[in-house]
Amino acid sequence: MLKRLPLLALLAASFAAAAATLARPADVPKIPYQKHALKNGLEVILVEDRSLPLVAVNLWYHVGAANEAPGRTGFAHLFEHMMFAATKHLPRGMADNLLEAAGVSDSNGSTSFDRTNYYDTLPAHQLELALWIHSDRMGYLIEVLDQTALANQQDVVRNERRQRRENQPYGIVEEALWHNLFPVSHPYHAVIMGSHADIQAATLTDIKDFFKLYYRPNNATLTIVGDIDKGKTLALVEKYFGRFRAGDEVKPLAVPTPIVTAEKQVVIEDRVELQRVIMGWHTAKIYTPGDAELSLAGQILGGGKASRLYRSLVYEKQIAQDVSAAQDSLQLGSVFTVDVTARPGRSAREIEAAIDEELEKLRASPVEGEELERARNMIETSMIAGLQKVGGRADLLNHYNHYTGDPGYFARELAAYRRVTPADIQRVVNEQLKKAARVVIHGVPGTPNFGPE
Repeated sequence: MLKRLPLLALLAASFAAAAATLARPADVPKIPYQKHALKNGLEVILVEDRSLPLVAVNLWYHVGAANEAPGRTGFAHLFEHMMFAATKHLPRGMADNLLEAAGVSDSNGSTSFDRTNYYDTLPAHQLELALWIHSDRMGYLIEVLDQTALANQQDVVRNERRQRRENQPYGIVEEALWHNLFPVSHPYHAVIMGSHADIQAATLTDIKDFFKLYYRPNNATLTIVGDIDKGKTLALVEKYFGRFRAGDEVKPLAVPTPIVTAEKQVVIEDRVELQRVIMGWHTAKIYTPGDAELSLAGQILGGGKASRLYRSLVYEKQIAQDVSAAQDSLQLGSVFTVDVTARPGRSAREIEAAIDEELEKLRASPVEGEELERARNMIETSMIAGLQKVGGRADLLNHYNHYTGDPGYFARELAAYRRVTPADIQRVVNEQLKKAARVVIHGVPGTPNFGPE
């Protein structure tokens, strides 16, 4: 292994060139890793990369918005914020100050339906500092959490909801798709931000119970990528995390995917000037048959200016100003969306009819081989580009480990895309993107209904 050669950067450049010429890259970049498990159940994934004196520390807890109890929507995201509160050994704000003084970059946390992660990239010689801070949160946060900290973060999270949903154009229009695709009883119904009422209703007891169940070492995976010695790094992980006791087993969620048997049309008023159409379907779970085909279909339909929807609705008909289509791949069931904003003077009905015209073409005839190749190369280029930074690699290995149990799933995902044929896309689109199995949201100018504060 050539430790100082920026191999991934070179591969990314070659993949970009391949996409431009529609050539198929033959080689698959390999990420040699080691996977360990401490006695308390903490999974540890290590990748040694000496190309730059940097290290990424990426900690995934296998809990997300889907794990929230009824009446506690937005709770997983609220708890993500609580993890940055004071711990037994670190007053609030000190962890950030220490990391900034150490030269940290790309430092944050995020919550999805299926997981919550916390991550930092910093100079390699500061690895121990990052491990101490992350372990202090895991082991010594709960002892000092109080009502003041909770009330403060409830205000912060509710303000974030206002900024990202209520004051963001089309924010509640996008949210309405999930509300109408999933019943109230489904973990994906509420969307990650939750409601004001549920966020405000969270109690300190709720917070502590959530922590004790989900924020235990046996429900977490720590991935470290960069300029490290794997043996010494594993010893450091044992030093800082090995003392914590495992919690109760967290059983995987088993929730059936809802079945939509008749098209549902919903009009949502918002403080916007232009009308928008958002369509959504229930589709194959992440990394199951149909998922790769629909990711490619999304690229063909709405992935950039060469896509079918862009060419038809923006260039030719000139009735839309932006388009997108994508497969949102998730653990309990994915969602395929088409999202189009009308030009001034154009209606949602007109946009919907134009989208349907392109969808019908995709159902009626296989895509051209060159069109599929272009979509495939764009996805592969994006995948490779995500490997260039140590933080991106660390998060990707955690992603694969969470969803498949195999941190080295990259080659298998790439192979899944390469196996897809034009006939496969036509078949899966006909099976899963039926007109009678979708929800259609029309976002129109008007007075929004934000619900109770």
